Amino acid sequence: MPHGTSHRSRAPDSPAKQLAGFIGKFDPTVARVVRAARPMLRRRFPTANELVYDNYNALAIAWSATEHASDIIVSLAVYASGVNLYFIYGARLSDPGGLLEGSGRQGRFLRMQKASRLKEPAVVRLLDEATATARTPLPISGRGQTIIKLISAKQRPRRTA
Repeated sequence: MPHGTSHRSRAPDSPAKQLAGFIGKFDPTVARVVRAARPMLRRRFPTANELVYDNYNALAIAWSATEHASDIIVSLAVYASGVNLYFIYGARLSDPGGLLEGSGRQGRFLRMQKASRLKEPAVVRLLDEATATARTPLPISGRGQTIIKLISAKQRPRRTA
């Protein structure tokens, strides 16, 4: 073995440190919304797992009763252009305020210019309904963990040109 080479490989970063790095790739205004909204959602869903997908199109941070994408209740979808609060089963939610956007068979979203949007009464009602109608109920006790599910090798730019 050449002099100065070590047998030890570097330990992988913790999920929290990896996630901080993913968020840091975005423009400061976008990253600020994510950094403020994430702890609000973590407090709202303390027993949920936080599933992280750093994929080609966006960074998705999702809250789920299990490690399965099919059990996700809500996620932050982070793009270079901004942050959306995505309801995976949003098409079946009542939305009297007409806040939800999208026309797909399943999901709906709302734009998050500020994290304080999570405190708006109509958004709180959507979060309540999404939780109550979740495919798999959240655990009653315990603490969810942050799980890095995907890191895509190829990604769209995380900052606007």
